[in-house]
Amino acid sequence: MSTVADLPGARPTALARVPRWLPGVVRFLRLWEGAAWWLAGRFLLAGPLDVIAHAWANAGLLTRAAAVTLENAAWGFVIGNLAAVALALMALALPRGAGVVAGLALVVFCLPLVATAPILRVLYGPGSGPQITIAALAVYYTTFIPLMVGLRAAPASWFDLIRLYGRGGPSALVQVRAMAALPYLVAGLQIAAPAAILGAMIGEFTGADRGLGVLVIRAMRGLDVTATWTLATISAAVAMAGYGALGALGRWLAPDRPEALLTPPPASATRLAERAAIGALTVLVVLLLWWAAMELADLNRFFAKRPDDVWRFLVTAPQAAAARATLAAAMVETLLWTIPGYVAGLVLGAALAAVLTLYPAAAGSVMPIAVALRSVPIVTTAPLIVLMLGRGATGTIAIVAVMTFFPALVACLQGLRQAPGQVLDVFAAYAARPVQRLLHAQLPAMLPAFFAAARMSVPAAVLAVTVAEWLATGRGMGHLMALSASTSNYNMLWSATATLAAVSALGYAGVALLERRALRRYAPEQLS
Repeated sequence: MSTVADLPGARPTALARVPRWLPGVVRFLRLWEGAAWWLAGRFLLAGPLDVIAHAWANAGLLTRAAAVTLENAAWGFVIGNLAAVALALMALALPRGAGVVAGLALVVFCLPLVATAPILRVLYGPGSGPQITIAALAVYYTTFIPLMVGLRAAPASWFDLIRLYGRGGPSALVQVRAMAALPYLVAGLQIAAPAAILGAMIGEFTGADRGLGVLVIRAMRGLDVTATWTLATISAAVAMAGYGALGALGRWLAPDRPEALLTPPPASATRLAERAAIGALTVLVVLLLWWAAMELADLNRFFAKRPDDVWRFLVTAPQAAAARATLAAAMVETLLWTIPGYVAGLVLGAALAAVLTLYPAAAGSVMPIAVALRSVPIVTTAPLIVLMLGRGATGTIAIVAVMTFFPALVACLQGLRQAPGQVLDVFAAYAARPVQRLLHAQLPAMLPAFFAAARMSVPAAVLAVTVAEWLATGRGMGHLMALSASTSNYNMLWSATATLAAVSALGYAGVALLERRALRRYAPEQLS
């Protein structure tokens, strides 16, 4: 039965103009307020009405703090993304060195922000330098990887056409590669928006006197639940606004969404020796750059440690064995919570993507909650989860799972849509059930996107667990780095930073190895 809105030339009604996501947001707010009413008196949850009242009563303070954080995040966003573009162009111009450039970018991305922030505070001193730098470090890799994919996404026939018209490399870069990479670049920028807010707030944790991060610390110390939830809501709203604005810009500049957002499958096993050589060269370049940066800046060795200082502290010094034991114990504690949370987040993200594929009508209720979880910075999520679940294993694992859940959900939803249309037509011709189509066609097509998200989530999981340990649990590498910074034990701080970065990079490589084996068995057509 048709309605007035269905008739040709009819104006859409007010109901038809309601955004599809609005009902889901309304349901989420009602659920939030109901949970707050049910938990009233337990000092665990502040509802939307309490948040609005607190924000109204402290509007001036919150507005000034948000402006400071947003300014630092914006500068870090610009600088980090310019660095990502420069690295991508460098890798494109030097194809033989592309592996080293990508490896160097990965190692820097794996640096734990919890440890990097105190080091930068010592190097910069007072001011906004650490906040901007941490924000830049948090965003550049999320743009670099999609941009690298986009620059290589143009069909070979396009370049043949450029050569046919007698044009050279610059024309191919501007007229072919840049246009092909635009959707990927915009998608990377959209992902980077919440990360910039997170980086700025982590930088504010290390001695800043203004910003949302400073207010979060004060709220936590004062056990002010309403203030904590208000700050989390404001942080999420700012991040979601940036996420949505860049998404709208992307739809205007590049209406066609990219077919693949994340990294392609790793290189084939026949290049294992070459990849090992690239890895060794990357380590050498990292060590040389580390040493050169400290020496050229003529930084005091008391707080600016060089690679040889870390080597002596962990290997040749009289107390090296005790230092290694302390570091190993903290690392084991961290990995005990990181791995279960990481796996849980990936599994939940993939499972929810499959459910939404089978029941797409549920997306309107689920996706607003998922986007909100992604947009709330982990520095405000961690205290809230600890309030509800405690300081033990459950709370820490939940924090890591929340951090890895959304990337897995988005990537898997994108991957499930990549099942070839002809294959789906065959299932439709045989009247196959949706579950059969999902298991035999869509899940194999999803695997590359799932493993790409799994690789990208390794540093994110490490960041989540170290933030939880730093702010809440008082154990593991996060606590060790915070304690080392507060006691000026820079040998341990730099050693912990280097160790955690190496473990993150090895975890990334390990997931890539599992990816190749899984694709070889279940989706060999996806291998390059």
